[in-house]
Amino acid sequence: MKTCYFDAFSGISGDMTVGALIDAGADGAALMDALDSLNLGATYSFEKTKRRGIGATKFHVHGGEQKAHRHLPHIIKIIENATRLSDQTKQRSLAVFNALGAAESKIHHQPLEKVHFHEVGAVDSISDIVGACFGFELLQIGEIYCSPINVGSGTVETDHGTLPVPAPATAELLVNKPVYSKGPEMELTTPTGAAIVSALAAGFGSMPAMTIESTGFGAGTKEFPMQANVLRAVIGARTAAIESTTVTVIEANIDDSTPQVLGYAMDRLFAAGALDVTIQPLLMKKNRPGSLLSVIANPAHQEALAKIILEETTTLGLRMYAAERRVQARSEVVVETPFGKVRMKVTAQGASPEYDDCRTLAAAQGVPLKKVLAEAQFAYLKEF
Repeated sequence: MKTCYFDAFSGISGDMTVGALIDAGADGAALMDALDSLNLGATYSFEKTKRRGIGATKFHVHGGEQKAHRHLPHIIKIIENATRLSDQTKQRSLAVFNALGAAESKIHHQPLEKVHFHEVGAVDSISDIVGACFGFELLQIGEIYCSPINVGSGTVETDHGTLPVPAPATAELLVNKPVYSKGPEMELTTPTGAAIVSALAAGFGSMPAMTIESTGFGAGTKEFPMQANVLRAVIGARTAAIESTTVTVIEANIDDSTPQVLGYAMDRLFAAGALDVTIQPLLMKKNRPGSLLSVIANPAHQEALAKIILEETTTLGLRMYAAERRVQARSEVVVETPFGKVRMKVTAQGASPEYDDCRTLAAAQGVPLKKVLAEAQFAYLKEF
């Protein structure tokens, strides 16, 4: 199975997703044939076009009942009755609509089964979502990743009137996902596009380590003067190369907290998902001794971790910035020692015992920690 990485530098929508997958090599005729089995009364076409000089594919949906307000059970029935869709495509499509339904249910304070799908219940939105999921199957995509998402700005006209960008459903779908706003004042990311990556993407950030096999651009409807209105899809196979990821670094200079307070804060930060926490001594203004608390975090966890720092320490402010993190490809094996089982972290440079496993065994068996570490290393070398 292959990996698909979306560059949402100009946002993401359903038709841009389908267009990008076709442009990257998915069989357009097969995709249109599969969509016909939805029996929506629509026809489909693909147009080769350009956005700011970049060749791209535009996906079009023609006809069908665009203004229908469907409930989730109705949409589920449409998808399940499609004769030319595989179980995988149906499951992925339903996962996307369930994510949309959950977002709409929360926004409108209604049970999921009573939620009206307005724009996203129309023929073009159903076709976009199912078409994207079938495109993944055509390209044999097993993993999906996405960059931080440009959501746009300004306002958008909806069935609920004029709303700020991102629209409520889009914002709810992208909770804990990295987003930003840049470019023209308009909606760049639609609820349909947000739902596809929210429901199906394994992660958000930098491109995972992979061997690129093809790329494709899906065109948005409008032409922008300052940026290409396209979504890029990068298709390839995962590799064991060093992986580049985007992390958030959170820092605070602290000059009036005790070691006990800082130690407790460190424990809470790790428990809340921090990737790493360090504390360094500082000489601060007026020659006061202090500490630099640094936290490396997944962007999705940054707000929760920042809240802990403000709660547990005396700092009055934080610094937060994005950084690139290079991670050596690694795996895990379990070895049997005279004291019990120990997990080993394995990289291209060798293997190291899991500290927590060794510490637990040392305390339980009443032996020195260094002996357990040595036995684990010996067991790995003997077996592998």
